[in-house]
Amino acid sequence: MDPAYIIRSAGGVLLTRDVLARGASEASIRRAVRSGAVLRVERGLLAVAGADPELVAAGRIRGLLTCVSAAPRFGLWQLRPATQPHYWHSNGRAAEGCVSHRLALTQPRRHGTVAALPDVLLQSLLCLPPLESLVMVECAYNRGDIDPTFLRNHLVGNRCGKARDVLAKVERGSDSLLETLARVLFREAGIATETQVWIDGIGTVDFLLEGFLIVELDGVAFHPESRQFKKDRRRDNAAAVRGLPVLRFFYDDVVHAPEMMLAQVREVLARGSSRWPQPDQPGFGPYRRLLRP
Repeated sequence: MDPAYIIRSAGGVLLTRDVLARGASEASIRRAVRSGAVLRVERGLLAVAGADPELVAAGRIRGLLTCVSAAPRFGLWQLRPATQPHYWHSNGRAAEGCVSHRLALTQPRRHGTVAALPDVLLQSLLCLPPLESLVMVECAYNRGDIDPTFLRNHLVGNRCGKARDVLAKVERGSDSLLETLARVLFREAGIATETQVWIDGIGTVDFLLEGFLIVELDGVAFHPESRQFKKDRRRDNAAAVRGLPVLRFFYDDVVHAPEMMLAQVREVLARGSSRWPQPDQPGFGPYRRLLRP
């Protein structure tokens, strides 16, 4: 079998012994190296031309890219990018300038130098600040890529208590990192928070707080002439006509100024729900339903 094909299908970097195990011969590897189709990075390590430097670095220490460093390769939400590489390895090779993970793997590696998704998430839960690991896990969960029960079953013992606390906050329903962050912020502030709520005459709103305050999150800036911008403003108008207040927040508000966002929410809530229509008022009728539990 073609060594270049084997290595490329494994992500671009692979140990020589693994290339041999997958059907290549020593002679075919030598021919591929002579032709330039395969590079001999060092003794026992091969790569294709143009291989990702991060994966090559992981191969040099005989490790796997994992945790927040592997998040982009699985399309996971990230609160912030890795400031230094995170590697899993179980040998004694020196790996300066990186974060080392040594938790026993639960799955075969995804390919030559990247850990499998369940191990990436387990290691993030034990390594990262709570919100950073939460958004990664919740992204995978909402896509149907992981069952939190599997993760919980591998997080036993006192040292895993904080990781289990993070898993307890994981929910279905968030369409973005921002929705996850805002939901956690509101609930930890003691605010009754419903997500993805349908309101008659308005449509689906991101949050309904204390039964009357609508909060919407805009992940990107819309041009005033865009269809989505106009749709959102018409929804805001419909809410105002119905007597429901609306607050809109953007990425910078949720990620960089959450306390300011929370202060504005509290200011509106402090005015009390008596100013706003309630679903049990005579003649008002039921007006909302949760789309996602």
